[in-house]
Amino acid sequence: MNQTRYMNIFVPVVAVLLGLLSGAVIMLISGYDPIAGYSALLSGIFGETYYLGETVRQLTPYILTGLAVAFAFRTGLFNIGVEGQVLVGWLAAVWVGVAFELPKFIHLPLSILAAGLAGALWAFVPGYLKARFRVHEVIVSIMMNYIALHVTNALIRFVLTDNADKTQNIYPSASLRSEFFSSVTDYSRMHNGIFIAIIAAIVMWFLLERTTKGFELRAVGFNQHAAHYSGMNVKQNIILSMVISGVFAGVAGAMEGLGTFQFVSIKNAFTGIGFDGIAVALIGGNTAIGIIFAAILFGGLQVGGLNMPSEAGVPTELVEIVIALIIFFVASSYIIRILLFRLKKEEKK
Repeated sequence: MNQTRYMNIFVPVVAVLLGLLSGAVIMLISGYDPIAGYSALLSGIFGETYYLGETVRQLTPYILTGLAVAFAFRTGLFNIGVEGQVLVGWLAAVWVGVAFELPKFIHLPLSILAAGLAGALWAFVPGYLKARFRVHEVIVSIMMNYIALHVTNALIRFVLTDNADKTQNIYPSASLRSEFFSSVTDYSRMHNGIFIAIIAAIVMWFLLERTTKGFELRAVGFNQHAAHYSGMNVKQNIILSMVISGVFAGVAGAMEGLGTFQFVSIKNAFTGIGFDGIAVALIGGNTAIGIIFAAILFGGLQVGGLNMPSEAGVPTELVEIVIALIIFFVASSYIIRILLFRLKKEEKK
């Protein structure tokens, strides 16, 4: 058991190192200095307090989208519709943020709750179709992403505004902005949402590992037939799993609407936050603590990568290549495990 746990920790670390090493090789082949490139990357994360604040701001929604994907996966489902759930959560949070002016202790929780409910509703559709008609959740959730993109754009243009590209800013009473974080990070957009993301990770861990309902959800994910014969309501648990996953994704949207941007605007394409959550969950081993570290890695790569062109002359596209390579090696973890076991056997000989 301990050996399996160590392998679950060690394999993603090896995958990250192999991804970084492969990125260095690509930089060399492309005529760039990998040492200067990675130095610029680290400087873009830790060089100034502003960059550090922006990194935390970037990783906050990644934690939540990673939790959304991981929760569904741990219960035997693949929620690829997290991106759409982020969009509807973002819209719902801002809608409540601009529609009312209430005391902060009411307005802010209400806006976050609206985002979670919107994400839950969007995830309910593929969950219900999966449970009731055995329609694969991947197909439905992919389609729901596109529906979310165009529906939210239409609501922004024709309901929330008078044919404008973005809404007005939310009232301060619904904002996650922090004057303290802003002042200590040289006016970065870091906000109080980081606390919500960490609490959400604790909630996911506690729910799955320490509650009877969490055991039921995982049991359904392992074997639906066995769960059914043991008296569990399989259909209800499938829907509940998708709904909880959608709540995490919707709250991730609230982090953008109430924290980073303070408004919602027309989008010509997906934000990518939900799709990046798949990679975060994969690298984090679908565990709460692993997702936090994976989100830190992704947030650092995204923000630090912006410093690479100006400081080292390395194009930011190489950061995307490094991320893709890391995901590739994590996905190839089976091969890494075989190699590690073979090395262990050779050492014993």
